[in-house]
Amino acid sequence: MIVGTAGHVDHGKTTLVHALTGVDTDRLEAEKLRGISIELGYAYQPLADGGVLGFIDVPGHERFIHTMLAGAAGIDFALLVVAADDGVMPQTREHLNILDLLGIKQGAVALTKIDRVEPARIAEAERDLHRLLADTALAGMPLFAVSATDGQGIDALRAHLHQAAQAMPQAQGEGGFRLAVDRSFTLKGAGTIVTGTVFAGSVRVGDELVVTPADKPVRLRSLHVMNRPAQEGRAGQRCALNLGGVGKNEIQRGDWIVTPRLHAPTARFDVQLTLSPQAPAALPHWAPVHLHLGAAHVMARVALLESETLAPGHTALAQLVAARPIGALHGDRFILRDADARHTLGGGQVLDPDGPARKRKTPLRLAELAALQIPDTPQRLARLLEIQGLDLDKLAVHWNRDALAEALPPDSMRVHASSGNWAFSGLHWRSLQEKLRADLAGFHEQFPDELGPDSARARRMFLPRLPAAAFAALTDELLADGTLQRSGSWLHLPTHRITLTQEEEAFYQRIRPWLAEASFAVAQVRDLARLAARDETSMRRLLQKLARQGKLYQVVRDLFYLPETIAQLAAVVQELESGAGETRAAEFRDRTGLGRKRAIQVLEFFDRVGFTRRVREAHRLRNLDMFGRAEHAV
Repeated sequence: MIVGTAGHVDHGKTTLVHALTGVDTDRLEAEKLRGISIELGYAYQPLADGGVLGFIDVPGHERFIHTMLAGAAGIDFALLVVAADDGVMPQTREHLNILDLLGIKQGAVALTKIDRVEPARIAEAERDLHRLLADTALAGMPLFAVSATDGQGIDALRAHLHQAAQAMPQAQGEGGFRLAVDRSFTLKGAGTIVTGTVFAGSVRVGDELVVTPADKPVRLRSLHVMNRPAQEGRAGQRCALNLGGVGKNEIQRGDWIVTPRLHAPTARFDVQLTLSPQAPAALPHWAPVHLHLGAAHVMARVALLESETLAPGHTALAQLVAARPIGALHGDRFILRDADARHTLGGGQVLDPDGPARKRKTPLRLAELAALQIPDTPQRLARLLEIQGLDLDKLAVHWNRDALAEALPPDSMRVHASSGNWAFSGLHWRSLQEKLRADLAGFHEQFPDELGPDSARARRMFLPRLPAAAFAALTDELLADGTLQRSGSWLHLPTHRITLTQEEEAFYQRIRPWLAEASFAVAQVRDLARLAARDETSMRRLLQKLARQGKLYQVVRDLFYLPETIAQLAAVVQELESGAGETRAAEFRDRTGLGRKRAIQVLEFFDRVGFTRRVREAHRLRNLDMFGRAEHAV
């Protein structure tokens, strides 16, 4: 268990930790000279069951609230320290407010310096404290009257802390590893050391990790857990990581050390925000604030999503837009302070680490954010599936959860592809299919002379938010049950046909041998027009109609190929892919005998219809079966 102190400056937090553990957490010369804590201090104490009780001692001065927040973010148990002679003071209230906003529900109060006051004053201070705590998550926590000077009450408080630590459930270390860095330094003979609290997952010596948001790969060389050498650390523990591959100046307080898949820095995330009842005024839309999340501290703006202002004591949905990327995942708690860093305004919980820049206030988006507030993962998934399809890979990162598919409702539809994994409710999946059929019917009505759009165009026109792999699965189902047909690369309803006139059909049969004979080096429109003794315009119009009917493919404006020729060209791409893992224009040109310009036009056509995709200077297969699998290439 990790205990964090809280309370006003000079109320004896550091002295109390020393009395409890024998450790002086003020390690800086300036702290000893001034008699106040400036930085975070740490102490550890063994427990009877073999565990370790950790202490994070925080500064109490108002100028060091940002430091207090860096330490408070990862604690399990709050030890609120109040001096009996002073009683409740400004930082007592602010620290308590911060603990409440961070959702810390376990703690105790230490009423210190009781050796300096009369019993009546102790009783009065206790009454004040009970009233102060009454409306917080820490209401009813035990109070211990102590004196670090003569030891009064210290044994009872220590025993209570040990009992609470042994009763606290041990974190299971689920999900990927995340450690919030609150200190970085160099140790002679060891190298770079970072310390922090583990928020999730586990780590072992030798693991490959990433510093985020800097995207710096590192390796864990050695490890201390709760001030002891160890081979493994896990959630709920304080760890010191000896990292290889990075200098101490490349890591700063507020960074995260994470398993590589969790490197997903963000500067825009949607949250549930509560404005503290003690906030000095209502919070306006787009207000500048100091944002504290984990150990990070960054300036940000608050975009309110439900109104133009947020009143003290109220909760609303909002989007935080940070001045620079930070690490944030679903469920992370945060604190906001005003632009002058004088008042704690409020806090809350991250809902979506990847908030949209546009359409963030639509009813659909607000419904998604409402669903993201559901604590239970299966219920949250079920509600989100009622709204839209889900990118399971992205959610697995955002929620830091493994095997999300196991939590899906039994009637959900899953789409698995090399490009990702998605899930849809059965009802939503059927509604997507119905929309595609209805949109195709409208397309046929508007463009009766076109057979239909190709798959890529159909997705862009009708279901642009649907991933390509999911759209392919959707159309495959409709093709299988016969409610949709594909002619060449064109999708259409079974009832839709494009017919040629008798004259057009006869003319097609006349030019088809020329197209077949030309093969890859097919003649362009002007050449065909000259051979047929027709004008270019009428020839182009006929070829376009044949292309809409699926009898030809139009590669560029005046270049048309027969389906079997396109299949042969596609087979060349498949063979090049199987050998080199990609297709480049030069190799494709050499294998087909096409000129460079024509080769590039054909490859761009393949990209356009979704057979391949462009990756820098190469093309890679996307839909292997679009033109049939190759038995051999030319």
